[in-house]
Amino acid sequence: MAEPSGHPQRCPRCEVLERRVAELERLLATALARIGELENRNAELERRNAVLQALLEQRTRDGKRQAAPFSKGGPTSNPQKPGRKPGKDYGTQAFRRLPDRDPDQVIDVPLPRACPRCGGRTREEHVARQFQLEIPRQPILRRFDVHLGVCTGCGQRMHPRHPLQTSDALGAAAVQIGPDAQALIALLKNKLGLSYGDVTTLFHDAFGIELTRGAAAHIVRRAGERAEPMYTVFKAMIPQRDTVYPDETGWKVGGRLNWLWDFVTDLFTVYVIRPSRGADVLAEVLGMDYAGRLTHDGWTPYDRLVQAVHQQCLQHPLRRAKEILEQLGPRSSRFAVRVRDFIVDALALRDRRRDGSLGAHGYAVARGRLEKRLDRLLAVRPRGKACRTFRNHLEKHRDQLLTFLYEENLEATNWPAEQAIRPAVVNRKVFGGNRTWTGAHALEVLASLFATCRQNTIDALTLLSNLLRGAPLLHPASV
Repeated sequence: MAEPSGHPQRCPRCEVLERRVAELERLLATALARIGELENRNAELERRNAVLQALLEQRTRDGKRQAAPFSKGGPTSNPQKPGRKPGKDYGTQAFRRLPDRDPDQVIDVPLPRACPRCGGRTREEHVARQFQLEIPRQPILRRFDVHLGVCTGCGQRMHPRHPLQTSDALGAAAVQIGPDAQALIALLKNKLGLSYGDVTTLFHDAFGIELTRGAAAHIVRRAGERAEPMYTVFKAMIPQRDTVYPDETGWKVGGRLNWLWDFVTDLFTVYVIRPSRGADVLAEVLGMDYAGRLTHDGWTPYDRLVQAVHQQCLQHPLRRAKEILEQLGPRSSRFAVRVRDFIVDALALRDRRRDGSLGAHGYAVARGRLEKRLDRLLAVRPRGKACRTFRNHLEKHRDQLLTFLYEENLEATNWPAEQAIRPAVVNRKVFGGNRTWTGAHALEVLASLFATCRQNTIDALTLLSNLLRGAPLLHPASV
């Protein structure tokens, strides 16, 4: 009989199971380590994706800015030489024209009797003339001796007024700012976008006129009140024009978001500030029965004017196509590339028609081909979400994309409205909007006056000065 061994005999099946468990434990440890690595890598990729997404959004916002940001990055290491390059493309060199009026001051600059180098006598040969335009630094101080009295017949108090006076106030309010200076304050604030602090500093440093911010604000509001009748005339004339270019942008009043609209025609420009961005503003300014021509962006309320002839601004889809191309690349954004090429070709056809290089028959044939090309383009079903959304937008406004090829002198983009709204955007960057609705109304009135005067080559400063004096208004037919 065999003696029992000192070690218990192990079951072969148990040994296999133990080896299998050890192998699984090793695989589990490897998997856990791999999961840890992947989690760390995923976190790093998410962080990089957030950074890249922020950069992409920043670049997209920069491309849509209506005014240049404060900084576009560091300067280039090899900047180009400033100024225009010499050569045949430089053009005719400009010179300041001689004044068309007699000089206010004539200063004689005599020849010295002796030569400063050798001491010899000098002999005059001729007198040359040089002209200089200068601004007055010394303000004019006027005193009006107002002769007050009473009618001996009816007892009516008599308070005469000189045409240069802007107010009948006496006593504590007898010291006032002149009409030209008031008009300049309104122009600096609501056309050039200076803050009230900058306006007061300019008047102090340049002219020695002491002015408070409150007084400057009161002058601007008063100028808006005096220009109100002309603003009403301009606003009434907008729906009577054949073509209108509208646009809108955000505007703060009292810290709350509102909207500044502009309506540009060939003779008039009108600004309105309203809490709404909807069709009610269009109904107020144009009327829902407006049957003229409109070039605008894709904002839906414009489509409510069903009797108007619409042209979609082609700059907006062109910009959108370029943005999609930058974000997705050429392979994933083929639809955007086709849209871009189509818009470029449509604008080129318009230019050929304008410069006379294409006759009426050839123009009609090329226009028909563009129409068919547009239908084929919109029949495409792109895969990407951005391209699908873009395509749906174009299909919705299909009949408004090529109107400019059928209508004479109709712009393919709403650049007149965007150019008119740009100064307001710059002003918004300076002072952020208006604190009160009174100031907002003064801005829309004065901005409309300045823009309309520029369109009609009218001296806005003189016109506003006359309005502040209470001089007769210009007849609407003369504007």
